[in-house]
Amino acid sequence: MAKPIPDVILVGERIGPRPLAELVHRFFGDMVKFVVDVEREIAAVGGELHADGELALLESGSRQTDLWGANYYPARGLAECLEYTSLINIRPSQGNRSMEIEDEAVRARVRELAHRLIGRGEPLE
Repeated sequence: MAKPIPDVILVGERIGPRPLAELVHRFFGDMVKFVVDVEREIAAVGGELHADGELALLESGSRQTDLWGANYYPARGLAECLEYTSLINIRPSQGNRSMEIEDEAVRARVRELAHRLIGRGEPLE
C-alpha cells in the first residue's frame, strides 16, 4: 500500500506525476495552489489555501519576503498553465499592492521555478 500524500509537499526538484495528480484532484479538481521561495528555489505544492504552503515554507526556514503564491493548471499548455494570484502576494512594503504578482521580474522567476518544479502545462497522467 502506498504511503499517503500530505496536503502540502515541499519540493526542490520536479514533483512526481502521482502526487501532483492527487493534490490537483484533492482540493480543486483542475488546479493546485503553490508557493515558491524565489531565493531557496523550492516550492510548497498543495493545500486548500496559499497560506498552507506559505506556513510550510516559513517553518522550513524561508523568509516571508521571498515567498510568492500562484496556481498551476495542468493540461492547459505552457502559455495558460499559471495564474499569478494569491492573497499572500499583497505586500505594499514590497511594492505589490494587489493579489496579482505585479513585478515582471518576480513573475518571471515564479514562472521559471514553477515550470522546473511543478510542470509546463502538460496533461496529468
